[in-house]
Amino acid sequence: MKRKESPRLQAGEYVKGLMLTACEASGDRVTLEVVDDTVPTMNLSSTAFTVHTAIPKKYTCDGDDLSPPLNWDAPPEGTQSLALIVDDPDAPVGTFVHWVVFDISPETRQIAEGRAPSCTFGQNDFGKQKYGGPCPPGGTHRYFFKLYALDTTLDLEAGATKADVLEAMEGHVLARGELVGTYSRQR
Repeated sequence: MKRKESPRLQAGEYVKGLMLTACEASGDRVTLEVVDDTVPTMNLSSTAFTVHTAIPKKYTCDGDDLSPPLNWDAPPEGTQSLALIVDDPDAPVGTFVHWVVFDISPETRQIAEGRAPSCTFGQNDFGKQKYGGPCPPGGTHRYFFKLYALDTTLDLEAGATKADVLEAMEGHVLARGELVGTYSRQR
């Protein structure tokens, strides 16, 4: 599968109806990842941590590396599938992908701790088709759990990358939810 870059803008560009979700610098070039802010939101939460608080150790490489429990609202009418992407925009090599799952049933409202929903697994940046918990090399990193309600199922095979999934989702997002947690390794 050929990896394609997600849509990016150069610093200083203006696009109406879009908001920044992450920024990364690479030498002299600053790239911005954007999301359409006109898309309705869904509530995405966890019983393990709240927005912008520390993700407990058991959900990281320093613990049991379990996926945390996640819950969300009913998606909008017309939803055919859900997709979930977890990434770390603070990684020194650029955004690092920890989990990619798609074609989740629209009837699903939660993912239990250490489990995955019935879905198709994409490949994370650890080179695996499963959850890979936070494992920052240093400092405090942010981990973005992003849920998308889609008006279609994605015609992708297992092992698709985040870029593949984002490209296939383009024009099909009915709603989105986001939960951000943090983690710092204790050495």
